[in-house]
Amino acid sequence: MTGKVYVNRTLNLKRIRYIGFDMDHTLVRYNSENFERLSHTTMIDKLIRGKGYPEALRKLLFDYKFAIRGLVIDRQKGNLLKLNRYTAIRASYHGMKPLDFKIHQKLYKSTYIDLSNPNYMAVDTSFSISLAVLFAQIVDLKDNDKANTYPEYAQIADDVLDALDEAHRDGSLKDEVKKNLSHYIIKDESVVRGLEKFLKHGKKIFVLTNSDFHYSKLLLDYAINPFMKDGKTWHDMFEIVITLASKPKFFYEDQKFLVVNPQDGTMTNLNNKFGAGIYQGGNAKKFTEDLGLAGDDILYIGDHIYGDILRLKKDCNWRTAMVIEELAEEIANNKEAEPTNQEIEVLMRKKEPLEDDLTGMMTKKIEKHADVNETSIEQLQKTISEIDAQISQHIKRQQALYNEHWGQLMRAGNEESYFAYQLDRYACVYMTKIPDLLELSPRTYFRAPRRPLSHELY
Repeated sequence: MTGKVYVNRTLNLKRIRYIGFDMDHTLVRYNSENFERLSHTTMIDKLIRGKGYPEALRKLLFDYKFAIRGLVIDRQKGNLLKLNRYTAIRASYHGMKPLDFKIHQKLYKSTYIDLSNPNYMAVDTSFSISLAVLFAQIVDLKDNDKANTYPEYAQIADDVLDALDEAHRDGSLKDEVKKNLSHYIIKDESVVRGLEKFLKHGKKIFVLTNSDFHYSKLLLDYAINPFMKDGKTWHDMFEIVITLASKPKFFYEDQKFLVVNPQDGTMTNLNNKFGAGIYQGGNAKKFTEDLGLAGDDILYIGDHIYGDILRLKKDCNWRTAMVIEELAEEIANNKEAEPTNQEIEVLMRKKEPLEDDLTGMMTKKIEKHADVNETSIEQLQKTISEIDAQISQHIKRQQALYNEHWGQLMRAGNEESYFAYQLDRYACVYMTKIPDLLELSPRTYFRAPRRPLSHELY
């Protein structure tokens, strides 16, 4: 770790020539709870008006703390799942209620989830919290509906996703944001000061967003311009702004660039070489080739593991960074949990030799038919059970610090969560917010830590 930027792969900022930013939830911060509540309300309205869902949906209250990123929807069974790095299920809910252990075992046994299977839908963006909450709430309504007025679970999942996509596509959400910018958008002067510092070091800065030009202009006018000096605007800050980029297609399809007139938003075809300016659409290949860049000359920063990071890493060789806003709370909780973790570790060290003794005695009894002291075996078993009970209490106290339904974002029990695994695999570095990177020197050398392999720990 350097500063507050966490390193998966070595990255030398000195060698980076272009730094790109996604806009929503990255360069421009949202009040996530307010925005997700708006998404929840908007999806409900679209389901009732466009899909014929009952008016009862309007009584549903949004619970921002119910879901976390990285969950998976089982479309067929109406369940929400949390996976570890190997896609084994480590927590499961049906609707808003945890699945009983026996029911879980009957449904899934030791199943490893195949995420390429269309029966499963990943909840992997900041915008997906409201989707997961609403899906779970409607599952509960369906289960308690004797009139059978709701469709099957899979159709509910598809309908909720369609409603969210439509809300983004038709401007329903953005129109509400425009009406009350201060309620949804967080201004941060440190972002502008940090960008200015990077410009002094010769870095070129660009924006690559799926939002349209007019909405992008609105947010950049609101969040960037108030902190610019000497009459300058965000036009002077960013070498290139690409709107309606259709990520992740931008990284692997041959979409055409359109040149945007910043005065009125009108567009014309780009018939010449790509360069500084404002655009719509386009593709990473032309971006890189026309600017005379190698892929590792570019660092792109986003908040979406699939749209911004995963496909970019697979289809281009740009360097990647990810913003995970909710990680800040998890790091604080980790620090608070450390004394409890130490107590658990002490109890585990106390338990392990007892388990070894019990294993040895039972092995003698079974393999060699040797006489063993049954009283000693019973005492060992009793002592181990007592220690397990203590550990269980400490674990409950530890888990209470995190999301009460799903626990930690980055872990599934002692293992990495699937979200953490994807982050580790595809993001070179990650942080909780953009200023964490911008407060550092543009010449910073991020060195990845040496990670011990399991056999090196002994």
